[in-house]
Amino acid sequence: MKAQTKETQAAMTPQLSLTYLKDGNQRFQNGKVIERNLLEQVQDTSKGQFPFATVLHCIDSRVSAELLFDQGIGDVFSVRIAGNFVNEDILGSIEFACKLAGTKLIVVLGHTSCGAVKGACDHARLGNLTALIKKIEPAVEAVKEPQDAALRTSNNLEFVNNVATKNVQMSIENIRRDSPVLAEMERNNEIMMVGAMYDVSNGSVSFDLQQIEHILRIKKASEILEAFFGCIQKKSCAINVTKSIILMSILMPKMVLQHRFRHLM
Repeated sequence: MKAQTKETQAAMTPQLSLTYLKDGNQRFQNGKVIERNLLEQVQDTSKGQFPFATVLHCIDSRVSAELLFDQGIGDVFSVRIAGNFVNEDILGSIEFACKLAGTKLIVVLGHTSCGAVKGACDHARLGNLTALIKKIEPAVEAVKEPQDAALRTSNNLEFVNNVATKNVQMSIENIRRDSPVLAEMERNNEIMMVGAMYDVSNGSVSFDLQQIEHILRIKKASEILEAFFGCIQKKSCAINVTKSIILMSILMPKMVLQHRFRHLM
C-alpha cells in the first residue's frame, strides 16, 4: 500500500479520516491488517509527509496508534505523553499538524488500565512525575462516584477507567479552550476533534459517539444559521422566518451557539 500523498490528503475530510481509523482498528482486531512495504513508504515520504490524522495518546507500550489503527508510515502524526493530557508544547505540536501539515482529524486516545491515571488516582508523588500527575488529577476530582475514599484508588479499576475517560473529555475541552487556532479550524469544519478509549484487553477502540453526534449537529446547525443570515443580508429569501427560528432553536441550543460564536464573546 502506498503512502499518503498531497492529493490523497487533500481529498480527505474529517469524517472520512475518522472512518479510516475506525476501519483500521477493525482490521487490527480481526487480524487482517493491510500488508505494507514499509521501506517503500520510507522512500515515498522521504521528501514530504501528508498525514490525515493526529492522535494524542499515552506513552504506554501497549498503545501505539499506528499499529492499533493499522496505519503506515506518513499516515498519522503521533503525539505521546503519559496520561494523554495537553500542555503548551503539545498544543503547538497539534497546531503544526493541523494548520501547517494538513491533518483533518484530532483524536485524543485514552486507554484502560492507564498507569499515569492510576498514579493520579493515588495522588502519587515522585520527582518530575509529580508535576505530570497533578495535570491529570482534575479528572479524578471530576469523577464524583464512588464517594467512598477507599474506592477512589488504583485498586478500583472501574474508577480508574472512568477517570481515564473523563481525562480524554477534559483534554479535548482544554484544546478548544487553549488553542484559538484549532478552535477556529473546528468551527470552520476544517478539522474534527474526537475522544476515544482503547481497551488493552482486546485491542478495540471505542469512539465517543455522543461527542461525534454533537459535532455533526453543530456543523449542520451552523450551515443552517449561515444560510439564514445570508438570506437576510441579501434581502431576498423565500424562507419562512418563523419556521427558521424554530428550526434553529431545536438544532442550536445555547451551548451550540456558544461553541459557534464564542470567538465573538
